[in-house]
Amino acid sequence: MKSININSNINLYYIPMTKLKTTTIDVYIHRDLNEEESSLNALLPYVLKRGCRLCSDSEAISKYLENLYGAGVGVGVLKRGDDHILHVAFETISDKYAPNGEKLCDSVIELMLSIMFESTSFSDEIVEQEKKNAKDRIMAMMNDKRQYAVERCIETMFEGENYAISKLGTQEGIDKITADNLKKHYENIITSSVIDIYICGDADANALAEKIKKYTGKIAFKNADIPKTEIYVPKNEVKNVTDKMDVVQGKLCMGFSTGIKPTDSDYPALMVANSIFGGGAHSKLFNNVREKLSLCYYASGSLDKNKGALFVNAGIEFKNFQKAYDEILVQLENVKNGEISQLEYESSINAIINSLESYKDDQDMLQSFYLGQKIVGTDYDIDTLKEKISKITMEDAARVFKNVKLETVYFLTGKEDCSTEKMIKQVRNCITQHILQDSEYI
Repeated sequence: MKSININSNINLYYIPMTKLKTTTIDVYIHRDLNEEESSLNALLPYVLKRGCRLCSDSEAISKYLENLYGAGVGVGVLKRGDDHILHVAFETISDKYAPNGEKLCDSVIELMLSIMFESTSFSDEIVEQEKKNAKDRIMAMMNDKRQYAVERCIETMFEGENYAISKLGTQEGIDKITADNLKKHYENIITSSVIDIYICGDADANALAEKIKKYTGKIAFKNADIPKTEIYVPKNEVKNVTDKMDVVQGKLCMGFSTGIKPTDSDYPALMVANSIFGGGAHSKLFNNVREKLSLCYYASGSLDKNKGALFVNAGIEFKNFQKAYDEILVQLENVKNGEISQLEYESSINAIINSLESYKDDQDMLQSFYLGQKIVGTDYDIDTLKEKISKITMEDAARVFKNVKLETVYFLTGKEDCSTEKMIKQVRNCITQHILQDSEYI
């Protein structure tokens, strides 16, 4: 990966990937995650996409991209620890495959710069439309009960910390936004934030960097830093929360502290330990809690490296809560005690290495990998991390798991008045969904 400093706030990172015929350009605006800004940040990228000096409205943007042989643009928000990230993403055919030698990346960069720095979309009508869409996204998250349970577990475990705040903001916060205060927020943050631009594919990075430098040369930027995130500090008691909703499948989410930062030398061992514990179809949670004991529809463990946390989430029948809860903790203790089979160990090592290797063929995953490295302050490339993973022993995995401590238990259970017809429909949907989800390496 090649790094080019544009100015005090803007950095360009070029990741060569010549095997694919497309080039992606992703812009990340880093902001502190906090109550005051969360809803504004969650709304802003969607408004920016609605019009700019170069293309006055959505229709003009679509026509501009069509003329670039079907280039695309997408927006969203991310949460990485206490870093709330506004994301604008472009994809285009790489220049060497463009007809007549056209410089498609140049044209995409022009649109990107206009959207980022010359937005014209802060009308009352557009902002109100996007406010409705923002609230719909919040409702969609709440309707996805698996994701909702994870969000509630995080909210409970990190109560009083900024990390408890949703990346989507709140419905109340969205309601308070006006076209005027959103425009003022945009004008403030666009010159006072770290902005990272990742170009992945086959492009003339130096020429594109010069284009960005020339365009932004007269803008008065204010010095900024990427928000810093501290790992979770273990508490003296376990938080237990149970919610009742109109669901037919219980959602259990358990939050654990690990005490390990992503910059620690033990972090690769933690990755392996979590894979053994709950990282896929080879894991203890899958094979024991789900397959052997049939206590859940799905069960998996995932790491949040930014906060040094581990989350287990499982879909269970209401009556199986205690049995599933107990068995999850049994499997945790088994890893801690080194009760790891050779098959579990080798499958976990191979799963992580294969997953990392697959990043090399996926532009989105590749640049997301490097973005994550920058945010947490590590500088692994994929091959270096693969090598570190390959050297982790069973003893290493057991050792790093000894400090894993249960912090929060969240359980979403059902109401008594759920109809039989609805139960059957929801169970069918859940089973289909989880078959697909369990096939993925987490």
